[in-house]
Amino acid sequence: MRTFVFLFVSVLLLNSCKNKKEETPKEEPKIEYASFGKEIIDDDAIASTSMLSHFKEMNVGDSINSKMIAKVNDVCQAKGCWMTLDLGNGEEAMVKFKDYGFFVPKDIAGKQVIVNGKAFVIEVPVDELRHYAEDAGKSIEEIAAITEPKKTFSFEADGVLIAQ
Repeated sequence: MRTFVFLFVSVLLLNSCKNKKEETPKEEPKIEYASFGKEIIDDDAIASTSMLSHFKEMNVGDSINSKMIAKVNDVCQAKGCWMTLDLGNGEEAMVKFKDYGFFVPKDIAGKQVIVNGKAFVIEVPVDELRHYAEDAGKSIEEIAAITEPKKTFSFEADGVLIAQ
């Protein structure tokens, strides 16, 4: 009986080895991007969570040149003249476009983007915060509730790539 079990198991193992297909490494699909502003490439961008660490080390008025990859949280619904990006941990960066030279589509919330430009920290006054809330389509009550200036992680993008 032991011999029969041994032969049976051996045959099963040999068959499973024969039927196992050779696995070839799969290439990651190339992400296609729509480009806005200055032409940039999609390499060397740091993750938004890493950018959050840099922002937290900065003081109001500090700035650094950077390229970041992040998910879009919100976009100006008036004309696409700004967007907010998710930095993780409930934090976000306000992105405006260099010299007001280009805009992004208004329907890109949730999409992945790569932004190139200058990251900096500012204190945004109440009237400007209310203006952004209005552009984002917030209610009158939400806008009125803005009563304090806010230290803001900001980004002036000279080029943007939007994943398609």
